[in-house]
Amino acid sequence: MKSERLTDAQVRALGWEALVEKLGPTGALRFSIQTQGGHGDYVQWRHRTLGTLSVDQLLARMRSSSKTARPRTRRKQR
Repeated sequence: MKSERLTDAQVRALGWEALVEKLGPTGALRFSIQTQGGHGDYVQWRHRTLGTLSVDQLLARMRSSSKTARPRTRRKQR
């Protein structure tokens, strides 16, 4: 089957079927959620959140906070 001849709707339907076949319904849904695009203006959020921090400054903060942070505990799965 040539994908060039398929409509966008057909590609989505076949893609969903392939995901469900390989991952099962729950795995396919999890994959779909993870790959959905975000919303809002990332650049504006980044400037508001990080300001003028350089990559080196940000990495230093991350390293510093990871040394003082409490270890995360895993939540029980239901």
